[in-house]
Amino acid sequence: MAYRGKCVFLALLTVCCLLLSKLEATPNSEAEAEALLRWKETLENQTSLRSWTWPVPLKINKNVTTGPCTWFGIACNMAGSVTEINLPNAQLRGNLSSLDFSSLPNLISLNLNHSIITGPIPSQIGTLSRLTHLNLSMNFLSGNLPLSLTNLTNLSLLYLGNNLISGELDPRLFTNWTRLEYLELQNNNFTGVLPPEIGLLTNLKELALMDNRFSGSIPFEIGNLKNLDVLALSGNHLTGPIPPSLGNLSKLTILFLQQNNLSGPFPQLSGSVPEGLANLSSLKILNLGDNKFSGHLPPLCLGSRLQTFTASSNNFSGPIPKGLRNCESLVRLSIKKNQLTGTLDQDLGVYPNLGYLDLSYNNLNGVLSYNWVGCRQLTSLKLAGNKITGEIPSQVPPEIGGLSHLEELDFSANGLSGQIPEQFGDCSKLRNLYLSKNYFNMSIPSKIGNLAMLGSLDLSQNVLTGEIPFQLGNLIMLEHLNLSHNNLSGAIPSSFRQMTGLTTIDLSYNELEGPLPDNELFRRAPLSAFSKNKDLCGKVQGLRLCNVTSPENGTSPENGAQSKERKVFVIVGTLSVNHQIMEIYSQLNFDGKIVYEDIIDATNGFNDNYYIGVGGSGRVYKAEMPTGHALAIKIIQCLEGEEIDKIKTSQNEIRVLTEIRHRNIVKFYGFCSQGPHKFLVYDYIERGSLASILSNDKEAQELGWSKRVDIVRGIANALSYMHHDCSPPIIHRDISSKNVLLNSELEACISDFGTARIMKTDSSNWTLVAGTYGYIAPELAYTMRATEKCDVYSFGVLALEVIMGEHPKELLSSLSIGEKSIEVMEVLDLRPPPPAVLFEKQVASVVKQALSCLSIRPNSRPTMQWVSQAIMEA
Repeated sequence: MAYRGKCVFLALLTVCCLLLSKLEATPNSEAEAEALLRWKETLENQTSLRSWTWPVPLKINKNVTTGPCTWFGIACNMAGSVTEINLPNAQLRGNLSSLDFSSLPNLISLNLNHSIITGPIPSQIGTLSRLTHLNLSMNFLSGNLPLSLTNLTNLSLLYLGNNLISGELDPRLFTNWTRLEYLELQNNNFTGVLPPEIGLLTNLKELALMDNRFSGSIPFEIGNLKNLDVLALSGNHLTGPIPPSLGNLSKLTILFLQQNNLSGPFPQLSGSVPEGLANLSSLKILNLGDNKFSGHLPPLCLGSRLQTFTASSNNFSGPIPKGLRNCESLVRLSIKKNQLTGTLDQDLGVYPNLGYLDLSYNNLNGVLSYNWVGCRQLTSLKLAGNKITGEIPSQVPPEIGGLSHLEELDFSANGLSGQIPEQFGDCSKLRNLYLSKNYFNMSIPSKIGNLAMLGSLDLSQNVLTGEIPFQLGNLIMLEHLNLSHNNLSGAIPSSFRQMTGLTTIDLSYNELEGPLPDNELFRRAPLSAFSKNKDLCGKVQGLRLCNVTSPENGTSPENGAQSKERKVFVIVGTLSVNHQIMEIYSQLNFDGKIVYEDIIDATNGFNDNYYIGVGGSGRVYKAEMPTGHALAIKIIQCLEGEEIDKIKTSQNEIRVLTEIRHRNIVKFYGFCSQGPHKFLVYDYIERGSLASILSNDKEAQELGWSKRVDIVRGIANALSYMHHDCSPPIIHRDISSKNVLLNSELEACISDFGTARIMKTDSSNWTLVAGTYGYIAPELAYTMRATEKCDVYSFGVLALEVIMGEHPKELLSSLSIGEKSIEVMEVLDLRPPPPAVLFEKQVASVVKQALSCLSIRPNSRPTMQWVSQAIMEA
């Protein structure tokens, strides 16, 4: 027994020695550590790699790790050899040429997604024979794919999307990737044809090649990929018909073929597999938009799984397929800009989940039935540019009144007639209502004034009569109003004064008379907005001035009305100044009273001659100080009952602006409440708002591509500073072209911080929806929680606006239904000359980053710090 006990003790001792030997740094782990540290030293940004040091003290715990295995982003096997390098979103700045891959023989996973890695993919990467996962997406890699990648025979995932990789795909790359399941090469610069050898990847579940420059036809061999779940070939230059072999892809759920030059009739989803695509019963998303398909649309829903179908901008003809009534799961349907004929499908109203429907610009006729308007989940309904006639059904709910989720309705350019249904006023979420170019008669329903969220209202080119309802003045969120080319009569309601959100208005070609409302928009609007009326008067050049006095009491009708509804909120106090940036006042050594008096003198008591625009809380004036320095003075003006809200807004702006200093944020010098005026003092920015410059053809033509890229960079830099360099972070909440000012050098300055928020550390940043319609992040509609990612979304919209020269509203709609790619040259503003070769890459980078900011999912959007760095690197 003693002998047996001794043997057991020796055996246990041997096991313990073996385990302890595992804890020591092996020669292999030392070589791996040296290779990683040498690479680290070449990287500019090493913030996330602080733990990468050597030697590392022995660490013995239940996980038994030591050496580089304790480093951030590193995982090892039991022998202490590196098996994983996972550093997504680490913002590493450098290249891969100095990483010795041969020193990492056991590496299984390499993930450097979403960094700033530049240069080519080294051919030495082919030495990683055990690699199963390689993710280098969302970087700035360039050059061609090295042929040595074919040595990675164990690969199951290869993500290289969103880079600058170019060249043709060598057919030999696909010969050994028999285990590959996920291949993403999207958003690069690949050219040439799709090799037939791609059909060898029979285990492939996802193939994403969109947004490149591939040409030629879709290879027949793609039909061999019978395990494919996602096939994305959109945004290329592919030609010819769709091969019938795609009918073999019975597991396919997403098919993106939009934005190519594919032609011919679309294979019918019926018949035998060699003739059609009958087996695509699992398909959930099908996008064929922006091609040259012809013939009739197929009867799509042989199964019930299709959720999104887009076939916009093709040459499809014939009627809407009756098979659509079988699409019980259909959520989005867009077949705009085709040549469809026949009547509307009377059964469209049976779809319980349909949320987006766009049949615009076809040749559809007939009338709207009760069933047809009963899709209660609809958020967007567009039938513009067809030949639909008759009246809109409006008798009882749930017809029109049942559309409780509707946010956009466009029936313009049809042959509709009769009364505009007053039930539209019950669609409380409606943001856009377009009924122009029809034959609607009678009066405008007063209930439209109930649509508190309405941003655009276009009833132009109808036969509307009667007076404009004063209830429309309740639409304080309205930005665009067009009632032109009707038979409206009477006066413009005085309630229009409170529509402070208006940016465009057109009331021309009516029978209106009387004074224009005393509103900034009316004073700034062109004469054409009011021409061809009966007898309008007001402070617009070309109109006659209204009577100075009224016969009853000798006072101006305008001023009399204004005195009842407008007040200037007064607080007795002194000038509060941020002394760190008060260069002007420190030079003059003035006290608050003298500064106040100089501002009053410089503006002649805020005379209209010094008026330059309107801000979020009141009029803005230019004041030339005695030093020659120009200031912008924003008056805090309040309508009756607005005092508390305007004070809160101003106090919020003061609090935020005193926390920040950045060259791309307008300078705030202080605020003043001395005397009968309360105002904020800013630096005067010479060229005005970006919105006004982009809307002026001459100024937009002069705004070249280098300046436009610099403007986007400046905005990105400012937001990056607010989000990442301020503690706590600050979010703006109203990033738009009207809140970006340009100085004499056309440098961008973000302004108007009245809705900005200092982020709370407890993440309870719940808020009412704020911002400018068209720039607001979609999640705010249902989360009511403001985060930095809301600013990121707004930036994406604004960056596209700078490149396109106009708000990208149509593009945003297409992106929302799965069209994730655009051809940069097709969206460029045509007013300036095309960008030189030197700036093509920079412009493309801006578009690329903008699109990444527009993800519906906030967590999928990049940070502004990453966007700023990416654009700077371009």
